[in-house]
Amino acid sequence: MTAEQQAHAPASHAPDRNLALELTRVTEAAAMAAARWVGRGDKNGADGAAVNAMRMLINSVSMRGVVVIGEGEKDNAPMLFNGEEVGDGTGPACDVAVDPIDGTRLCANGMPNAISVLAVANRGSMYDPSAVFYMSKLATGPAAADLVDITAPPAANIAAVAKAKGCGPQDVTVVILDRPRHQELITQVRETGARIHLITDGDVAGAIMAARDGTGIDLLLGIGGTPEAIIAACALKCLGGVIQGQLAPRDDEERQKALDAGHDLDRVLTTDDLVSSDDVFFAATGITDGSLLRGVSYHHNGATTYSMVMRSRSGTVRYIEAHHEWEKLERFTGVEYRPSSGSD
Repeated sequence: MTAEQQAHAPASHAPDRNLALELTRVTEAAAMAAARWVGRGDKNGADGAAVNAMRMLINSVSMRGVVVIGEGEKDNAPMLFNGEEVGDGTGPACDVAVDPIDGTRLCANGMPNAISVLAVANRGSMYDPSAVFYMSKLATGPAAADLVDITAPPAANIAAVAKAKGCGPQDVTVVILDRPRHQELITQVRETGARIHLITDGDVAGAIMAARDGTGIDLLLGIGGTPEAIIAACALKCLGGVIQGQLAPRDDEERQKALDAGHDLDRVLTTDDLVSSDDVFFAATGITDGSLLRGVSYHHNGATTYSMVMRSRSGTVRYIEAHHEWEKLERFTGVEYRPSSGSD
């Protein structure tokens, strides 16, 4: 290419658009491994299978990734730990957020909306939640993105969503984690006339449902994991929705650690605070059937998976139905998906 051609060539952005399908292969692998454990009541077994499969596939992705949101500190168990380098060592430098199973309890109990998720953005663009494990969150779609305010009462945000969608509060559905800490929130939401969809786990999926048309969910409220908020922010940046958060220390000790780390506990964290890059990829594959994605289904020599993959720069959302043949897939990936005597 001549100097003149290079000057007029389209600007390249990292990560590259070709990363999308590679990331989907990773979440497909994790979902198929986890789905063998659906309904068995073993959260650790399911999570271990998903992590192992995700690790094997993620290291084939063309990137120089560092796990920013992972499974925690490294120990003797296989996991994708914070600070781990992933990818094949070529391509763009990336922050990586993983959740091999968003909703391990959902998977273990055979309940809806368990998914495997993976997000990638430019290096240094994901928020570091180091000191605080929980965050108060609000998430909604593009229609009400400029109208909501996490510091306002639930009634005000429900009214804002209703106005944006041209309906009444009674037509708004709010997804909330079913936790004792949310009893007052649940009461306040019900007093507005809005409907509530309680979930036991999986608020990444909950946030995406709140931002995606056709899911029956309009708004997510409540306290959940800070790492999940960052993963959700990657998805909502792709969808044009919004997530707002405020750190929520569990006790005085955690509060002090947050202050010592320089966190402003009154600050409202926006989508851009949680992931500042304008080039974000997000991939998710269903493990169990749900409002967002269908789960893994099996046939005699393979499986079918259902995934979504999104990119923030283009705003593209793709749904992928993939059919996998065990013999070829296992030879290609090195992951054993067929049940063995030890797991089936």
